[in-house]
Amino acid sequence: MMKALHAVYRRELTSYFQTPLAYVFLAVFALTAPAFAFHVGRFFDTNRADLAPLFDYLPWLLVVLMPALAMRSWAEERDRGTLEFVMALPMPLWAATCGKFLAAWTVAAAALLLTFPMWIAVNYLGSPDNAAIATGYLGAILMAGGYLAVGQALSATTSNQVIAFVLGTAASFLLTMAGLPIVLAAVGEEAPVFVSEFIAGLSALEHYNGFRFGVISLPDLVYFVGLIAAALSCAGLLIADRRGGGR
Repeated sequence: MMKALHAVYRRELTSYFQTPLAYVFLAVFALTAPAFAFHVGRFFDTNRADLAPLFDYLPWLLVVLMPALAMRSWAEERDRGTLEFVMALPMPLWAATCGKFLAAWTVAAAALLLTFPMWIAVNYLGSPDNAAIATGYLGAILMAGGYLAVGQALSATTSNQVIAFVLGTAASFLLTMAGLPIVLAAVGEEAPVFVSEFIAGLSALEHYNGFRFGVISLPDLVYFVGLIAAALSCAGLLIADRRGGGR
């Protein structure tokens, strides 16, 4: 079974780099992440040797870029009519689902790795809390994984990659916005307190903030692992429902 997963992973990872998608994605990420940190986040005006400006804006980049990376996972298979071929292979459905996810997650990790020179730069400029920076990167890769899994599940609902991208972006945006004070205040005016607390608990941003401040907590880890597992399970169920159904 692990051989099947590895075969799907290798196939998907290769397919990313056989088209301009991965190269464009990596280039856009490599340019936009420092741009947000240096210009929008006013990195040099803070007079602090840390990557807080980068981690402040990373979630909003992931909201757009992760669905763009995940949109092709199942939508392309359905559009090309190759879904039946994939489903007919002698492997369990979870291997195909996880293989596709891990391939996209590897590309996302490579994109985050391109910001590593910024980490070197802040160490050259001062004495940052490297443990906090490391946990910030851990939170970013977990959030990226969550948004990729959600995007993959929504990609399984359509054969149109543009629709998959729009749905993935909308879902990621809602997960990010859920914990913001403006949303909680609007909900809290008419809803019981436990409803506001439940909505806040769904917020990916709320659970990411702990990592951003250098804190690794079990509830935050469980949230992201649970989000990934739940979204991939939904993707598997949607594909199983369409087994043999073509587009």
